[in-house]
Amino acid sequence: MSGAPLTVSLDLALRGTGAPPKATYEASLGAAVGALNWLREQHSAKSLELLGIPARTDDLKVAKARAAEIAKGCKTVAVLGIGGSSLGGQALTALRKTVVPFVEFHDNPDPFSWAAALKRFDLKKTHFIAISKSGGTAETLTQALTAAEALKKAGVKTLAKHFTIVTEPHKSALADFADGIGAPKLDHPTGVGGRYSVLTMVGILPAILMGIDVKQLRAGAAAVLEATLAAKTPAKAPAATGAALHHALAQEGKLATTILWPYADSLAVFGGWWRQLWAESLGKDGKGSTPVSVLGPVDQHSQLQLFRDGPGNALFSILSVDMKGLGPAVPRAAARALGLGYLAGKKPGDLVDAECRATAQTLFKNGRPVRTLHVPRVDAFHMGALMMHFMLETILMGRLMGVDPFNQPGVEEGKVLARQYLAQG
Repeated sequence: MSGAPLTVSLDLALRGTGAPPKATYEASLGAAVGALNWLREQHSAKSLELLGIPARTDDLKVAKARAAEIAKGCKTVAVLGIGGSSLGGQALTALRKTVVPFVEFHDNPDPFSWAAALKRFDLKKTHFIAISKSGGTAETLTQALTAAEALKKAGVKTLAKHFTIVTEPHKSALADFADGIGAPKLDHPTGVGGRYSVLTMVGILPAILMGIDVKQLRAGAAAVLEATLAAKTPAKAPAATGAALHHALAQEGKLATTILWPYADSLAVFGGWWRQLWAESLGKDGKGSTPVSVLGPVDQHSQLQLFRDGPGNALFSILSVDMKGLGPAVPRAAARALGLGYLAGKKPGDLVDAECRATAQTLFKNGRPVRTLHVPRVDAFHMGALMMHFMLETILMGRLMGVDPFNQPGVEEGKVLARQYLAQG
């Protein structure tokens, strides 16, 4: 798609021995017509709240005002949340500017790391943003309550100045905690699930505190959404072709794993957000594929052997960024003296670019389906575009699979059991 925020090619994936049969792919692409029409209907009826988020501006004003209050006299902002309440914000750290306060994310309530963090914080200059869609997330509540206790022991009299709560606007334990100390509450949209919430207050508030241009973040998301909705056929919508490719491989029994392989350090944490999105949305009813995120070139040296010659049944999505010609040049004379003429005058960006292309070809030549995705740079606009692309691809894949991409019954079951074990002592 010329001029699109990101370019996606299925050329390698649809050729060679690793490709799904043409008829199977075309059947999946045909089924994507109905999935795309459903998406358009949801957008038109405003019944899928996620699709309206990129166009909103009212919540940005609220978030910016709250961020300005938080930043006053604050040295550190600790974001408390887990899963979708944290992973999106963590992915956005790739765009972090050098600003004060410093925003850090604490999702896993590991007793050792959490105790160390509370000891490390200058508590009187630390602000806690606790995020939970339901308001009943045990991990987040544990962190919030222990943080409040640590603040009291540090001599803090007014806890309200040290907390901001993001949760749905209804009664819950977290909302009651906020009311009990007089802390501000910001609304988590009721119609947007946690793993889809990065463009809402969940990701926007931390992003503003990190100095990120959230208008551009949403503009990138809007560009992909608009292009997808306007596509005359699924073949013209990368989110639909991606879903169809996954579906066709699954239909042939060739999709046990789907692998996202960015070639940029700034997209390493992006993989964590994408993994939850895919796994929690689609792993249901005995269906789904295991999402694996790796990083190039480092994982060429740790996993490419398996990916090339192992059992297969994986689709590889190689994500590249413009980097050719970037970085310090290898001194020509020093390289030649070592017999490294191929490196003489080359830059790290040249090496990574070449390795990215080489990995795609290596996998393709060995019968592994490979698609390539590319953004020119990792900035707010293109990060928003990537996030919307993968959210739409996941939703459309759910429609093709016949599963609900918005619920998570298995996660809820685990929460219930964990509470029972705690109650039993």
